[in-house]
Amino acid sequence: MKTRYPIYIVTAAACLSLAGCGSINLPLIGGGGEKTPDREISNQLPTDREHIHGPHKEHNFSIADLEEGVVTGDWTIETVNGDKVVSETPAYLKFVPSEKRIYGSNGCNTINGEYTYDKEAHTLRFSQIATTMRLCGTPGITDLDINAALANTTTYSWGHTDDEYYLYLKDDNGVELLKLMHQNFDFLNGSWQVTAIEEEPVDNPEMRLVIDVDGGKIHGNTGCNILNGTMDVDMETANTLSFQDIVTTRMACPDPSLQTRLIVALEDAAHARPVDANQVVLLNLLRKPVLTLRRL
Repeated sequence: MKTRYPIYIVTAAACLSLAGCGSINLPLIGGGGEKTPDREISNQLPTDREHIHGPHKEHNFSIADLEEGVVTGDWTIETVNGDKVVSETPAYLKFVPSEKRIYGSNGCNTINGEYTYDKEAHTLRFSQIATTMRLCGTPGITDLDINAALANTTTYSWGHTDDEYYLYLKDDNGVELLKLMHQNFDFLNGSWQVTAIEEEPVDNPEMRLVIDVDGGKIHGNTGCNILNGTMDVDMETANTLSFQDIVTTRMACPDPSLQTRLIVALEDAAHARPVDANQVVLLNLLRKPVLTLRRL
């Protein structure tokens, strides 16, 4: 069982500018410094990588949204004040525009809060930040620097290199405080037909996959057997995922080699790239296509 920690809330300017907010004793839930029941905390704040998403999903995110200035999706915190992030757990932010909230981690403690932005003026501000209060033991950890950077953020910009996208959070003087890498795989949600394995066409309409990014699950049909597995997003490396624990039923197949190739391709997949709204390519670590999927 994972350890739960009490949650505290103060304004971003008050809390995040203080080292660890150790002197703050305003409980978000419950009074008198009493421990909040686990069930109440779990409804407020994600606590690990299996729950990096907020309680409501954002759909239809696209790179076009980013180019128009929309601040949304999952982002790994890569640098703070120009220095590489040092953390005990992956440091990341998930922006949920419909709730005007962020969820994530500063590399030690989980955080959530509110944010507002103006895509025309490229202004961005955080407020009402809540954080767990776990003591961090890693030497040189940059969690407090991340907290302070969030408190001082007032503007943002974006950029990209090939298929890797970045969000830059800045202060009033335009100084870069945080650099974040794009980590959004919402475009993979849904039902898909496998149309190619390693760019070789597949002529089997029963070879289908259903991907649940939020739940971290994949299931489907190999064209012969039922398939189930898990999906994990690597919050430390840009646009990196993995499919693991792939299992199937054991019905004898007319072409068992095709099923084997599908399983190997899934286990080899490390990246995903949308071709358009109805087609996705999964790639390996060398960025070579291993699976082509068409939306059903």
